[in-house]
Amino acid sequence: MSYPNLRITTPLVRQAIILAAGRGERLRPLTDSRPKPLIELAGRPLIDHHLDRLRQAGVTDCVVNIAYLGALIAEHVGDGTRYGLRIRLSKEPEGALETGGGIRQALALLAPGPFITVNADIFCDFDFLTLPVTPRGLSHLVLIDNPPHHPAGDFSFEGDLVGNLLYPRFTFSGIAVHSPQLFPVTVENPRFPLAPLLRKAAANGLVTGQIHRGQWFDIGTLRRLEEARTAMATS
Repeated sequence: MSYPNLRITTPLVRQAIILAAGRGERLRPLTDSRPKPLIELAGRPLIDHHLDRLRQAGVTDCVVNIAYLGALIAEHVGDGTRYGLRIRLSKEPEGALETGGGIRQALALLAPGPFITVNADIFCDFDFLTLPVTPRGLSHLVLIDNPPHHPAGDFSFEGDLVGNLLYPRFTFSGIAVHSPQLFPVTVENPRFPLAPLLRKAAANGLVTGQIHRGQWFDIGTLRRLEEARTAMATS
């Protein structure tokens, strides 16, 4: 894959994708009737927290990718008016397209230029205003110290470069700014993960990052959901 014209110029990152298509298998039976983005934490559905923070950071347009129980998410967010946003939906086939494929499909609903991505199944107090307007290379990742459930981390980080070294390792928070050029124009299979694209770009010095050491919860299992609810109730 070639990476021509890496530097994207745009006034502000005013667009985002919320990745909300996952099944939430490890959250069953809770997710048998409710998609993960609509699980409540701190009195509101997870997706509402993200939409509010994005709007406060100046985002005006947001794409939400949906698959499992997507009609419930669509009904909940509507066209975005009540959030002060314009929301469009990227509907994926049954089984979804994985993270990379989901973002690639959603690009058709975005304007040219960089965009923020947020995993719908996290909860954090990250300030989106601290993100760069455009990644210096292909992506800019928000990393966190490795949580107990993911001690090996995902990427190395030194200076401001994200890499594939064995040390020091950090965990990808699920928040990033990407250039559309990270994603292949054509693919044999539309269903593919994001991580291999990031690792390839990182190997070429094209991924930067920053560390977030504030509040962050991965709502991936029933146990972690209860831990997050307990922490929020006592904070």
